[in-house]
Amino acid sequence: MAVVLIYRALGLGDFLTGVPAYRALRRAFPEHRIVLAAPRALAPLAELTGAIDEVVDTAPLGPPPRGADVAVNLHGRGPQSTALLRASGAERLIAYGDNWREDEHEVHRWCRLLEEHGIPADPDDLDLDPPPGVESPAPGATVVHPGAASEARRWPAGRWAKVARAVAGPVVITGGPDERELAERVARAADHAPRVLAGETDLLTLAATIAHARLLLCGDTGVAHLATAFGTPSVVVFGPTPPARWGPPVNRSRHRVLWAGRTGDPHAPMPDRGLLSITLEDVLRALPEHAVGSPMA
Repeated sequence: MAVVLIYRALGLGDFLTGVPAYRALRRAFPEHRIVLAAPRALAPLAELTGAIDEVVDTAPLGPPPRGADVAVNLHGRGPQSTALLRASGAERLIAYGDNWREDEHEVHRWCRLLEEHGIPADPDDLDLDPPPGVESPAPGATVVHPGAASEARRWPAGRWAKVARAVAGPVVITGGPDERELAERVARAADHAPRVLAGETDLLTLAATIAHARLLLCGDTGVAHLATAFGTPSVVVFGPTPPARWGPPVNRSRHRVLWAGRTGDPHAPMPDRGLLSITLEDVLRALPEHAVGSPMA
């Protein structure tokens, strides 16, 4: 069987912004086997897209599998990723050259790449169904996710704790295993000891938690894209990367985005100054009316 290889060996948010492109490739190559070169941990979510037949475990800028008929570079602008795909021996390569746009939204970027190669793609085709057969450990709760991949994108834990204290109804704190201490710190400072799920959920359980949540509160990180995919209302604190590049679609009113208007290094070892300029009051004002509890003490 002929194979289409999609190279996107990146993380959760990167994977989710590629969903419209995966589906466009599935429609364009209905008789091909669609293989995604990405971290193995994403395989359960890849199945939810209905577009991917197999995930081949691939580290960032790791060598892709060989033998594809069509190779599609959704990893970046190159040259390293494009060179890896050229070396894989694919008969046809779809990749960016000089037509890269730095300020383009990540979803639109990959749809445009396909469009320029004669493959129609709908950037609004982002929705996923909740994982079948996977129960949320906290259905109807507000999810607070204080972590992010770098310190530059982490709004202060003490502020997240005050937001958690102000929210009505049950609250849970999520994160990865390496964010357990951060989540516990937020929970302790929130006074009413919200349940900490950080480090206790696999990817599908985290996805189910977001899918069945009342509200998600987070920074610019992968779970924000889960809220977009599942239609869960969210408040997302952005910085230093602008939401025009990575935020939820502007036509989806259930997502509220806060950004100070300043860009910076998203990989810096300390919180971005623009991110820090977003105040507790800014976030509280952005909460949906139904989510606000009693005033903070």
